Amino acid sequence: MIHQYAEPDAASVNMLRQAMEMLKLSARAYTRILKVSRTIADLEGSEKVQSHHIAEAISYRNLDRSDWAK
Repeated sequence: MIHQYAEPDAASVNMLRQAMEMLKLSARAYTRILKVSRTIADLEGSEKVQSHHIAEAISYRNLDRSDWAK
């Protein structure tokens, strides 16, 4: 159902793909990023998830990692 409510556009898919490769994220992390992106979009009052929502969610995911300060 996540793709029904948080379907990323082409630019967002590209951004997610790069983040997954660079940060070595799992498929589970991909789903979590989409969920957080949907929440960010909701808080902003946006009907659709946009690339800046995805970017913000990725940045939060990166902060969640133990090696973010290195």
